[in-house]
Amino acid sequence: MPARDNASHPAEPDIATGTTAPHTGEMPTPPDDGPFQLAWSGHTDRGRVRKNNEDSFLGLAIDAQEIRYLGKIGDAGGQGADYVFAVSDGMGGAMAGEFASRITVDKITKMLPPLFKQRASGISSGFTEVIEELFSEIHKALLYLGDCYEECSGMGATLSLCWFSRQWMYFGHIGDSRIYYLPSAGGIKQLTNDDTHVGWLFRNGQLNEREAKHHPRRNVLQAALGAGHQFVNPQVGAVGFEPGDRFLLCTDGVTDALFNDQLPGLLDDGANEANHLVREAVSRSGRDNSTAVIIRASG
Repeated sequence: MPARDNASHPAEPDIATGTTAPHTGEMPTPPDDGPFQLAWSGHTDRGRVRKNNEDSFLGLAIDAQEIRYLGKIGDAGGQGADYVFAVSDGMGGAMAGEFASRITVDKITKMLPPLFKQRASGISSGFTEVIEELFSEIHKALLYLGDCYEECSGMGATLSLCWFSRQWMYFGHIGDSRIYYLPSAGGIKQLTNDDTHVGWLFRNGQLNEREAKHHPRRNVLQAALGAGHQFVNPQVGAVGFEPGDRFLLCTDGVTDALFNDQLPGLLDDGANEANHLVREAVSRSGRDNSTAVIIRASG
């Protein structure tokens, strides 16, 4: 894997159909709006080639008193609680990749409660710092295990995380898993940048989506948690959401199989639309593990 590129992530254009904040700097303060409703589904599949599944996903509800694991399918109101969803794709020899993604999502459940309480009490100055600290601590944990155990040497993981608080979705990201925003008015917007040279070529118009999807170095990461990288610099941002908006988190097994403009038509509005999307990705490719989490906002 190439050495870590420490340049800051470039800001993406504003999303015309949603209120957005920059990907770096201060995150907006949540408005004192009424409670929101979320419905979600998550699914993962080993695929047709791999012997093990190196993907993991997570759903959590968190408040000042406790943290609760969410089921693969569910719905809940946002009054008094925040909701966190994440996907992670591990990498490394033997079983190290599977171990890395599991450690990543497990660390989220252990580190978020104290960070949440700090933010709620005003000790931490905002979501940006909380997300950056979370990614940094997971990165250190993976590096430590990689240094201590030969079988974990070089292991790493991507992480794409969405944090829903009142009418805002705050996100953190590193690697080539993705977060998409699908506004109720239609269309789809990729919120995250792939941390690959091929992703950079695509964003700068030097490759089209088909060329990027078939490029031989499309999966060579320039940034990840662990994996021997000295520094971690996650992309952070925020989107103000409205009833009917959807967010999709997925690993590269989904996006390798499907083009961006195909994704909205494959979300079937059913209770388990993540299962439908992943099964479609596996049927069209299946070369890699495929994981998706879909969150729908309602009033």
